[in-house]
Amino acid sequence: MKITWLQEFVFGWSTRVEQARVPHAVMLLGAAGSGKRAAAAWLARERLGLAGAEDGPSYPVELPEHADLFWVKPPPDKHAIGIEQIRELVADLSLTSYEGGGKVAVIEPANAMTASAANSLLKTLEEPPGDALMILIADRIGRLPATVQSRCQRIRIELPDESESLDWLGQYQAAPDWPEALRLAANAPLAALEARDRLERARSMDDEFAALAAARLSPIDVAARWARYEPDFVLDWLCHSVQRYIRRAACGDGEVPASGPADSVLSRIDRRNLFCYLDTINRLRGQAAGSFNVQLTFESLLIDWAGGLASCQPGHAPGERLPGVAE
Repeated sequence: MKITWLQEFVFGWSTRVEQARVPHAVMLLGAAGSGKRAAAAWLARERLGLAGAEDGPSYPVELPEHADLFWVKPPPDKHAIGIEQIRELVADLSLTSYEGGGKVAVIEPANAMTASAANSLLKTLEEPPGDALMILIADRIGRLPATVQSRCQRIRIELPDESESLDWLGQYQAAPDWPEALRLAANAPLAALEARDRLERARSMDDEFAALAAARLSPIDVAARWARYEPDFVLDWLCHSVQRYIRRAACGDGEVPASGPADSVLSRIDRRNLFCYLDTINRLRGQAAGSFNVQLTFESLLIDWAGGLASCQPGHAPGERLPGVAE
């Protein structure tokens, strides 16, 4: 199924090709679920002249197979892309193209590279051998060294508006709960496909978060339950929920979950502390998986929330009491 909102991206790239302004290294940026992986797969097809390029990016994403295409991801049993993987990629790119049409290397996600892996890629990014195209998919740009970022041309994949997202999702599969799934996915259509399977979990978390603020549940008990979920899912959910609470506290018309904190709860939380809390969550979202103790971190976050964020004061280093949060 064609990804409609990526047509502008396709047009922009085609214009670069026509004007002979194609960069040797690009970094695809955008929210999770915006279609960066589909865009990278299409770029590979287009560059290597493979069948299907004329149709544009589509979903489900099928990775093309070609002797001159190298798609680097973390190994199945690891969270990071190591230096040996990058060294192997650099060696492969230095060889002659099998079919004479250049080579394409995709690193997904680029922010999963270790520091040594990123450093070993710098020279190749600066001067790719032959007619190679380097494509870096970045989910969290804050994890990438500035030296890597500066050697790539950034292309941001924008999210469609809500009406286009809902129309696309409805064409993919008719379902009455797409609006709720889309909100859970922070308006990213492809992320909403997965979010729809987690709606019951999200509703339960809404209830528990509200109960914590009202002192009806223990932060330790809730943290133990949430620690069984994927950490990225929990932190993303917290981020998007707190953002809605900030809008509600600021102007009274932000969209807050039906079971979210009542106005009486929000009224006793300083809005500046909400921003401080959000900053702490985003710092955790910017860290590599496995770099902090999940249960202890969730306990600290939820104890703060249950206490009305009284200990999350502007001017204090956000997350200074959380295990593993880098300042």
